[in-house]
Amino acid sequence: MESIRVLIADDHAVLRAGLRMLINTQPDMEVVGEAANGDEAVAKALEAGPDVALMDLTMTGGGGIKAIERMRRECPQVRVLVLTMHDDLAYLRSALAAGGAGYVVKKAADSELLSAIRAVYRGHMFVDLASGGNLTQDPLSNSATRDAARQGGAKSLLSQREQEVLVMLAQGHTSQQIADRLHLSVKTVETYRSRIAEKLELRGRADLVRYALEIGILGPEVFSQNPEAP
Repeated sequence: MESIRVLIADDHAVLRAGLRMLINTQPDMEVVGEAANGDEAVAKALEAGPDVALMDLTMTGGGGIKAIERMRRECPQVRVLVLTMHDDLAYLRSALAAGGAGYVVKKAADSELLSAIRAVYRGHMFVDLASGGNLTQDPLSNSATRDAARQGGAKSLLSQREQEVLVMLAQGHTSQQIADRLHLSVKTVETYRSRIAEKLELRGRADLVRYALEIGILGPEVFSQNPEAP
């Protein structure tokens, strides 16, 4: 059985030791590196080639959102799973917008963390519902979203296909990956991206994530918590 290669990035050595022990007891996982800050995490990822990086958001010496962005840019094959003490919607949104594939609070059970590792390794997204259960219940904060809601419902701005593309963009998929999954050409996906940006007046991925969360098309139901799912 091929093991899931895991990198642990946290500035607490005791916590890293505990996580290493937990992960290495699993027959399908192995820890291939550790880091105490974001720069070390990226360097270790380039060196060890992990499948999943467990990333704390607030590490002494640097880390967090910028580290996730660097990891996604420099090690795009690595799936970043945030493991944090912050049970807070703002942190969750920022982590997903930066390219995180999952979000688990440190108070979660060991079994929850192991399920999250397996889920993101298989290409799913995973959100600890203690944090993400109310993703779509925040007040609308984006002006474009408020305008759309006043005009008869934000979802009505986008076609069904555009909503599908928006969700996949917000999840961090590339145009090529979206094309493959939806059986479209890359050129067609790029056209959808342009239409979405024009209709919503949103440009960056962070804005797309916030919009998708706010109008309810990127909520807990799209995050897999079943590690056995194909």
